[in-house]
Amino acid sequence: MWDDVKLLADRIGNRRILDLFENANRAGEFSLSALGMLFDYSKTQLDDQILAALLKIAQNTGVETRRDEMFSGAKINETEGRAVLHTALRNLDGEPVLVDGQDVMPGVFDGLKRMTAVANDIRNSDITDVVNIGIGGSDLGPKMATIALSPYHDGPRCHFVSNVDGADISDVLRQCDPSTTAFIVASKTFTTIETMTNAGTAKAWLAHHGVSDAGRFVALSSNAKKAAEWGIPGDRVLGFEDWVGGRYSVWGPIGLSLMVAIGADAFKAFLRGAQEMDRHFCAAPLHENMPVLLALVGMFHNQVLGHATRAVLPYDNRLSRLPAYLQQLEMESNGKGVSMDGKALKVNSGPVVWGEPGTNGQHAFYQLIHQGTRTVPCEFLVGAAGHEEDLRQHQDLLVANCLAQSEALMRGRSFEEARDLMRAKGLEGDELERQAAHRVFPGDRPSTTLVYPQLTPELLGRIIALYEHRVFVEGVILGINSYDQWGVELGKELATSLGPVVTGEVSSEGKDGSTRQLVEYVRLYR
Repeated sequence: MWDDVKLLADRIGNRRILDLFENANRAGEFSLSALGMLFDYSKTQLDDQILAALLKIAQNTGVETRRDEMFSGAKINETEGRAVLHTALRNLDGEPVLVDGQDVMPGVFDGLKRMTAVANDIRNSDITDVVNIGIGGSDLGPKMATIALSPYHDGPRCHFVSNVDGADISDVLRQCDPSTTAFIVASKTFTTIETMTNAGTAKAWLAHHGVSDAGRFVALSSNAKKAAEWGIPGDRVLGFEDWVGGRYSVWGPIGLSLMVAIGADAFKAFLRGAQEMDRHFCAAPLHENMPVLLALVGMFHNQVLGHATRAVLPYDNRLSRLPAYLQQLEMESNGKGVSMDGKALKVNSGPVVWGEPGTNGQHAFYQLIHQGTRTVPCEFLVGAAGHEEDLRQHQDLLVANCLAQSEALMRGRSFEEARDLMRAKGLEGDELERQAAHRVFPGDRPSTTLVYPQLTPELLGRIIALYEHRVFVEGVILGINSYDQWGVELGKELATSLGPVVTGEVSSEGKDGSTRQLVEYVRLYR
């Protein structure tokens, strides 16, 4: 199905992205405004024919049908036999959503009510610090969102612990007073080894300081029995259904830390923003659908042109954890090698996703993006306004840098331009040629830009939902299941068996030579 697009891509030849702007209307024709955001994808090699071919692929692979199945509660997570309904958690208007003939919305609203009660209880108490203990989706989403919405914080300070490395929880607890600190333990099964190890350390920390742990822990888990055995009563356990995947769970109880930080009203605004993107995704035709276009641009760069990596570059410091969040969202969802029927994919699956906030990245890795030998498609995000009204000059400089980077990536600098620049500085002869070569920018490097008015709870909800649906579209087109994650299992299984080997309780006999050598080194220096 990719042959037509690849033929069109082969015909690009020496055409540069900048050449496409000979069409005075290109920017308008290759951008989309929706929900107060502007998505500009004009600085790419997409043209009318290529876009039409990509849209045809989306249509022929059943993106619209599969989308409708997801929202209706069909079990599109076929390898686990589950529905995929994180969207129900933000269905604030309560339209019925059926799973096995039962409307899940009463349960969703009851969960939101219980979550709000727990959050308000914490916010109205003498608790000054809340530590969220989780990993993966139980950490990345709420941590990213809590940092992003810091201007709206009016509750206790929220901290996040995920790594089983003792340094993580040690550094966080050093900032907290045991007499006024509460903990959220986020684990669907309440057996996640990293999370439960850190939770045990938190409980021991309170005991060491003579503080009772009664009322200090909340469990976000579907295993109320395990939580009760651990010492958390049922009224402090917030569960969620198996149709909510970890990396899609910030909209429900896993978002408790965010609700504690910003309050229930702002949290509901966050949900409302995501719901607005859901409605856009469901109603807009493919060629005017922001998640679809975002997905198709990315697939053109990865599956068609072979660019194996994608840089996400938010020019908004409060979105500092967005690239890490999207790493999990995209790479755990679409980092698969087989299609739904178990057969090997015929094209590459998802790209490597990475990034950092601008302008920091400009003084780190942008050198490679501009002058390196590989093309790295870039996705810029920037707000028209910041929250610091008295520092407006900072925002002006930030926006200018963002726009300048995308222009520079596209435009580049020719050898002739570089030589003229060096000649103006008085260089000549071989030294002129040598120095000019170092100042050439190939240009013709693609980027997209998402511009929004200001980072508010509603806006953040729209952005996260936008990327969620983008991942969905890519997965449908590739024919893979974006909602399982078997790739994380093998390492976890081996870690469990290696624990006793590392401590010396069990011999390393039977392990490969490299593993035995590494274990012996660790034992020597403990």
